[in-house]
Amino acid sequence: MTTVEIIFLGVYFSVLCVLAVYGSHRYRMAFLYYRHKFKLPTPKGPLKELPRVTIQLPIFNEMYVVERLVESVCRIDYPRELLEIQVLDDSTDETCGIARACVERHRQKGHDIVYLHRTNREGFKAGALENGLKTAKGDFVAVFDADFVPSPDFLLRTVPFFSDDKVGMVQVRWGHLNREFSILTQAQSIFLDGHFIIEHTARNRSGCFFNFNGTAGIWRRGTIADAGGWQHDTLTEDLDLSYRAQLKGWQFVFLPEVISPAEVPVDMNAFKSQQHRWAKGSIQTAKKLLPTILKSKLPLAVKREAFFHLTNNMAYLLMVLLSVLMPISMVVRFQHGLYGTLFLDLPFFITATASVCFFYVAAQRERGVHGWEQLKYLPFLMSLGIGLAINNAKAVAEALLNQQSGFARTPKTGAEGKKVIAVKKAYRGSKTLMPVVELLFAAYFSGALWFAIDARIYTSVPFIVLFLGGFLYVGASSLLQGLAGRVKLADPSASVNAAEEQARRAA
Repeated sequence: MTTVEIIFLGVYFSVLCVLAVYGSHRYRMAFLYYRHKFKLPTPKGPLKELPRVTIQLPIFNEMYVVERLVESVCRIDYPRELLEIQVLDDSTDETCGIARACVERHRQKGHDIVYLHRTNREGFKAGALENGLKTAKGDFVAVFDADFVPSPDFLLRTVPFFSDDKVGMVQVRWGHLNREFSILTQAQSIFLDGHFIIEHTARNRSGCFFNFNGTAGIWRRGTIADAGGWQHDTLTEDLDLSYRAQLKGWQFVFLPEVISPAEVPVDMNAFKSQQHRWAKGSIQTAKKLLPTILKSKLPLAVKREAFFHLTNNMAYLLMVLLSVLMPISMVVRFQHGLYGTLFLDLPFFITATASVCFFYVAAQRERGVHGWEQLKYLPFLMSLGIGLAINNAKAVAEALLNQQSGFARTPKTGAEGKKVIAVKKAYRGSKTLMPVVELLFAAYFSGALWFAIDARIYTSVPFIVLFLGGFLYVGASSLLQGLAGRVKLADPSASVNAAEEQARRAA
């Protein structure tokens, strides 16, 4: 072998090794979850009296869901004289009129609800929340995004935890209104279940930092101020504020048994836009706060978990590099008669892929899913994760290179059921050239698959198929949905009923 080929294989195995480390971190998350599973959070004591609460509803061009949101929040069971609702509207379309009229209807019914409209989007969502705090009456502030349908008992189940003066935020678990809509929404729901059920529980109950998810949570107002307020120098203002607050010594509580249902994107481009924002924002937050965390006097376990949590999306850059290197590595070793060395890849791949299987099967089991239902989506989950690598690697690269971008909201459409209607272009995911790049990667792996079968290198075939399937599905879906003129939506009333039923079952 030439020096170049030796260096090439060295880089290839180095990438595999780092990816295996990030993959094996899922085992630690599962271990911490089961170790602390029964360490249930309980309020420190009874509240002397119920506090005044402000619920903030930040929206931007949400004409399909804003009424559903406001109506569900107005059904929350809490003394009206202690509850204020702020509709923080930065919209530039018909949403303004719909939201204003909805607010007026509920004000006439006796709710303390206000409509605040900004003529600019300075600071985006973080700016809207900060602006709302200037006039908020509550000592505690709950936040719900436009696609959420909180259960009526949300405040009665979260507010009691603030009897402990050290508690600064309480987060509840997301539910999924349209889980059954398509295989894409099924996959997203499983991804989020893993994040909330396993990761959040593991981090919170083991004493590590975890984050407010931007919605379906409630803050002590003094905590927000003490941590420096809402800042918009990252795309994940929720993650940023969470870490700043916990660095100040505030404690957070996660309640997995309290579920707040929401919509997941039905459009591949919308899903990719959401993932891009989350990936970029997490790296921006890591650059901003990780040096302070590592220099602090926090326990090593807390620092280690913060490192993995904030830098986890770096794995997407390595995944793209691996996608380029893997077929070439297979050809190089085959040409030099090193067929047996292909088995050296297996421990690394198994460490990474088996951890995905174990992690998400555990999450579904904890959700009450059994048997074949736990397993049938796993191949698709792995392929989808691989297919997102190019999209998310671009986000990571932009963060590392300090390329700023606006807050691209995830379009909400009120999706549930099978009804098909026309949707405004602005309410669909943006179209980019990314699908072309993804389809080129799919073509690249098609060639690798042909070579592997022709050369009888069958040990590589399953992994090549995963990569091929992921890039092909994500690229083709993005391209076709970008060209389509219609998307599937639901009767909004069905979403509300489904949300109430899900909350009732959770309770």
